[in-house]
Parts: sequence; structure tokens; C-alpha cells
Amino acid sequence: MTTAIEGAVEKSTADASVLFRTEPTDCGHLIGIMTLNMPKSLNALSVEMCQLLSQQLEQWEGDEQVVALLLKGAGDKAFCAGGDIRRLYDSMSATAPMPNPYATDFFGHEYSLYRQMHFYPKPLILWGDGIIMGGGMGLMAGCSHRLVTERTRFAMPEITIGLFPDASGSWFLQRMPAKTGLFLGLTGAMCNGSDALLANLAEYAVASSDYDAIMQRLKQSDWQPAANADNKESYKENNNSAHSIVSRALAAQPVAEIPASKLAQHWRAIQQLMNSGGLGDIDALLQSDEALAQLDADFAADSWSQRAVATYRHGCPVTTALTYALYYKVTDLSLEQVLYLEANVAVHCAANPDFKEGVRALLIDKDRNPQWSRSLADCLSSEGQAYIQQHFVNPYAKDEHPLGDWLGDEALGSQSVR
Repeated sequence: MTTAIEGAVEKSTADASVLFRTEPTDCGHLIGIMTLNMPKSLNALSVEMCQLLSQQLEQWEGDEQVVALLLKGAGDKAFCAGGDIRRLYDSMSATAPMPNPYATDFFGHEYSLYRQMHFYPKPLILWGDGIIMGGGMGLMAGCSHRLVTERTRFAMPEITIGLFPDASGSWFLQRMPAKTGLFLGLTGAMCNGSDALLANLAEYAVASSDYDAIMQRLKQSDWQPAANADNKESYKENNNSAHSIVSRALAAQPVAEIPASKLAQHWRAIQQLMNSGGLGDIDALLQSDEALAQLDADFAADSWSQRAVATYRHGCPVTTALTYALYYKVTDLSLEQVLYLEANVAVHCAANPDFKEGVRALLIDKDRNPQWSRSLADCLSSEGQAYIQQHFVNPYAKDEHPLGDWLGDEALGSQSVR
């Protein structure tokens, strides 16, 4: 007999943007497999993909046969290299209304998916092989069990396109040790699997060739205790919960040798740099090779650090100011409050010049020579600070915010400008 879920899964076609299927376990349950299926664009996340993922998550949540889900990307290059911003670029014009309807649709569906994932009752396993950036990082942060490999490379490179570290980045960057998250947000530094383990973005290091072995461990696990558990019990604290069963299966896989962590190597220099004063003080150090060498010679000489610093120097000053402001603004906010605030900032960025200019320079004309609207000195002036703070204000009329049912009227960022 075919269940409604199995029927829906069987209808997935090879050319769909997300593929869904189930794998049977030895004890008669199912593991749901979700595959981002846009390898030519490095599985960049679109509105349609967010909608498909959200709908399937909801269906599988209600299916008692499905005990865990695994999320991965098609191809061997990337899990997900960010959001599909080319169509978003096309929607950003001088005549586009504010707030931009497509930006509302894009960020609204994306951020709603992240919220759904964070509060999902069943284990969400991430196969984090290859490149993970931007929107892919939001998916990564929303999973309960994250695996990285020797090929994992992750970054929040929004400073290169004039956006800001969104996709819940404001939330997970804040939770990294020694202010390494602030450094990654400001520099877009490319990190590896060991960095993800240190930064609370992953739990397990495996080889890229281990996928079949891991699936076999999951399928051979005894899921009966989880299937018979009282749903009213805490789904993560119970030793027989599905989360605990997944953790034991993944922990049994031999730990792989993956590249050493750059964040671990340079954490002290990064911590000193990020605590050197205000944003102007941090900028003064990052703009000076001599000052960085005096701060920490090894950090200044490392090619990894040099690439990060070069990205910062070439990056968007408005992004720099937004990243710094958000890092401190969200310190005591919940995930839902952070996503709500990020939605405000994202829609403002879609209406202001730097985001469009950054995408033009990197992806459209590919001249890599963006003409940013302001310098950092401009952003730090009284007028510039007012411009930065305006990004946090709710741009929607009353009851029109795409995430409006999440927060009360008194919440930070919920006050409408109209």
C-alpha cells in the first residue's frame, strides 16, 4: 500500500529543483531524503525551492513512518552556495515599489523556512559536503545534526555584494566563540569543516566518501523506541528520542581527517582585533598591513588572513556598518526576532543602491569593480548612522509584514514606518 507521502515522493522528477524520496530502515520506518537539485548554479536557493522544502517538511512531520530527514545538494561541488539573487537583481530598479514585492516574497519564504527548520520536531541531518555560503548557511544552521567533510568550504561573503550576513547569519555569527563570527561577517573569510565544528555549525567530521556508510548506519538503527515514545516528552532530552538515535549512529562513524581550523589557529588575533575599540578602530587595523603585523605577525602573514583582509578592503562599507550594528543589536534577541529584523534590513537593501551595484559587479557585468555609494567614514558620521539605522525600521504598512504573525507590536523592528 502506498501512503500519501510516498506517492508525493514518487512524483519527484529528475529535473525538479528539489528532489524528495524515502529510504526504508531495517525496522520498517522511513528516512526522508531532500536533495537540492540545481548543481549548475551550485544549488542556489530560490523561492520555489524554499516552498518545496517547507511543504515537504510539513508533510513528513505528520507522517509517523518518517523518523528522520537528511538534506544534501546535488553534484560534488556544493551543498548550497547561497540564494538565487539574479532574479532579485532584476527586480531592483529605480521604479520598483518600496517594499519590493519580489524581495518580500524571496526573503519571506526563505526566512520562514529557516524558522520551520529550527523548530522542527524530527532530526534534520545536513550532509554539508562542498561549498556552503549565504542561504546555504541558513539551511545549515537550521539542521539538528550537521556533517562536514574534507571538502567543506563555508563563508558569509555578503560584503562582496552590498547585502549583509542574512539568512539567520546575525543569529549564528553571534554564537561563535571569541567574536570570530563578527570577523567572518566583516571579512567573508572562507572556512573549512574544522572551523564549522569550532563555530557551533557542525557536530561530525566524516569523509566525503562516507555517505553510503552513514546512510547504512541510520537504516540499521533501532527506531522502535523513538516511534513508541510519548510525543509529549522532550524530543531531544529523551535518551530514546529520534535525535539521540541519530546522534549515536553518526558518532559511530569513524572521525575523518579534515583540514585544521584557521579560526583555532588565529582565534587570539581575531579576538584582539574585534575588541580593539569601535568599528572605526577595527577598520583602522584592517586597513593597515603594518598594524596587523604588530598585532600578530603570524596572522598577518597567513594567506588565509590576507585573503580575508583583502575582501574586507574591497567590500561594501554599508555592509560593514550593517554587519557591525546587527552583531550588537541582536545580542539578546530570539531567533524569530532576528529573522524579523533581518527581513526589514534585506528589503531596505533591495531598495538602496549598494546591493544592486554589488551584484552587478560580481555576477552581471563581472568587472569586480563596484562603485559603492558611501565610504565607511560616511557611514560613521551622524548622517550616515541615521542611514544605517533606517534599515532596521519595518518598511511595511500595518499587518503587511511577511513575518508579521511572529512578534508583538512592541518587538524590536516591528514598528511600521507607515
